[in-house]
Amino acid sequence: MPPHATTDAPRSFGVFKPVGHVVISLPDADAAQKATEAVVGQGVAAAGLRHYSDREMLRQIDEDLAHASPLAAVGQEMNLVLAHRTLAERGYHFLVVPVSSDEQAAQVARAAEGCGAERAQHYGRFIIEELIERPGGIPQVAESPDRGLDAQTPSGKESEAAELKK
Repeated sequence: MPPHATTDAPRSFGVFKPVGHVVISLPDADAAQKATEAVVGQGVAAAGLRHYSDREMLRQIDEDLAHASPLAAVGQEMNLVLAHRTLAERGYHFLVVPVSSDEQAAQVARAAEGCGAERAQHYGRFIIEELIERPGGIPQVAESPDRGLDAQTPSGKESEAAELKK
């Protein structure tokens, strides 16, 4: 049974922040379906999964940006919203997977990475952890609201990541 699509997402200060979940970025609907099957194979209930198509994620992000509190820029939430926007504009789909522990989050990320996932972020109460290491060994640098999210590419921009994969 595929996860259901939704635009009713958990928010903090007006932007997407699903605490206790892993947000997985996948290049297309087929990869999202394969990742769903792999994640369910890890013991996650299919009913708890949320699938966002590229269009659904763009609609959600537009809504978030229109109603975001200035406090959303204090942490990484706004930077992640903008990184997700870049991926959604390129056709990426997203799975939002509830997890009960750091270990389960890591298992879910590994299963999804085997299905083509490029990103998997574990949203904790105070930190958001990237679970899939970027190819190329470029170390992550300090992130800030001004600098944005470090995509671990030479320019630090998420839009450059696809070019590095070629």
